[in-house]
Amino acid sequence: MSELTTDIVVIGSGIGGLSCAALLARYGFEVMVCESHSIAGGAAHGFKYQGFLFDSGPSLYSGLSYSPSANPLRQVLDAIDEDLEWVNYDTWGCCLPEGDFKTTVGAEQFCEVLLRLRGQEAVQQWRKLQQVMKPYAEAAVAIPPAAIRLDLGAILTTGRFLPTLALQAGNTLKLTGAFGRIRDEVISDPFIRNWLDLLCFLLSGLLADGTSAAEMAFMFADWYRPGVVLDYPVGGSSAIVNALVRGIEKKRGKVCLNAHVAEIFIQSGHATGIKLRNGEIIKAKRAVISNASIWDTLKLLPKDSVSDSFRQEREATPKCDSFMHLHLGIDASHLPSDLACHYIIVNDWEKGITAPQNLILISIPSILDPSLAPQGKHTIHVYTPGNEPYQLWQEMDRKSIAYQQQKENRSEVMWQALERIIPDIRSRCEVTLVGTPLTHERFLRRHHGSYGPAIAAGKGFFPSPKTSISGLWCCGDSTFPGIGLPAVAASGMITANTLASVSKHLEMLKEIEINKLFR
Repeated sequence: MSELTTDIVVIGSGIGGLSCAALLARYGFEVMVCESHSIAGGAAHGFKYQGFLFDSGPSLYSGLSYSPSANPLRQVLDAIDEDLEWVNYDTWGCCLPEGDFKTTVGAEQFCEVLLRLRGQEAVQQWRKLQQVMKPYAEAAVAIPPAAIRLDLGAILTTGRFLPTLALQAGNTLKLTGAFGRIRDEVISDPFIRNWLDLLCFLLSGLLADGTSAAEMAFMFADWYRPGVVLDYPVGGSSAIVNALVRGIEKKRGKVCLNAHVAEIFIQSGHATGIKLRNGEIIKAKRAVISNASIWDTLKLLPKDSVSDSFRQEREATPKCDSFMHLHLGIDASHLPSDLACHYIIVNDWEKGITAPQNLILISIPSILDPSLAPQGKHTIHVYTPGNEPYQLWQEMDRKSIAYQQQKENRSEVMWQALERIIPDIRSRCEVTLVGTPLTHERFLRRHHGSYGPAIAAGKGFFPSPKTSISGLWCCGDSTFPGIGLPAVAASGMITANTLASVSKHLEMLKEIEINKLFR
């Protein structure tokens, strides 16, 4: 049985784990990332099939193509001196019960949509909400995640930003509650209320009553500022993953694929390393960091390492539902020239945004980056975003006829949504891949294929990356600040910062010049 030793082991190569490991390597730690899949990136990985490059997960990015930026992932990339090529755009399509239309980031064009769909009163309510959200947005970005650490050193690393935060003290306290309380004070128009529930669900997996005001304030700060654009990485989401991996490997780091962690070693209440499924042991001199979900992390801990009550409490953490996916490679000849990269389809507001198969997202990223598909072709990703019940699938045999039939039946709603954009889509397909919650669970090592914890604002808090076990830390969507690409990057950065010395942390902040944005 082989045995290796490193400073820090990171379990899982999701964006949170990679962000954490890359920054730790930048700080001078020897880091080893253990990923059970054959591809790094977790839910954000990309994969190639028959000449088409697909995104497995996130497809909507902002605040990444410029620096300094309030986006935590951009701050990580700056800290590790890595960048990639970005394509900018501002428009996406909507197919809603009220009709089909295109909208943009930025406030003014959405007001034009509201005027057409709902009238002047709706426009006035939206403008009022923008005014109400402005101070909350300023409070939400008062301190950059790059400056945060979970020890007394934070007094020094956040000190230069505290005067700005003090000016926003009253608004900052309100950010801990649910956005729904703010919305309800301003918005009565049913379409805007539904629209805000939609945005909240896409951000957090929860409706406005459960999404934190801080998360929506950050979105308002980012999406409704002057001159805002959306970003797409040339090469797809895997280009972001590759940049983080480069940041790890050019320093004192290594990313190990097909390295399935079977156990976290706990000795005398301290995390000392891990054991892989193949029997290999990796000792960690400084820390073990789990980028796995809270449920999957618990499976790796020896039974007596935490109390039964703690284990039961964490296992009972509410979960978001799972996904259905369509990954398609199509013939793009004679398609309309005005296709958007993204579309949002809502079939029925009355059913509710979270109802199974009611909300479908479509991404055609090869419109922005033709390198993702062979010449004359397009890459398409259609998915139901965290609204597919795992219970419908959990007892099924993936090799059974019943499973294949259910895949066909449950994917039909995605085909119908796509036919609203490309009516002859079925005859254009050259590659067709259907993913289910079992696919999500199997390839992404996601407990029940879940999007992540569904911890409602005002009813609970995402746990700190620091755990009750000495030397064991967590990062990713099961920790503060929660679900979504910016949040998991922030969690990884905060964890890495805390393990680094204050002097090295301050040096990093100086080099990325984050104070130019936050002052």
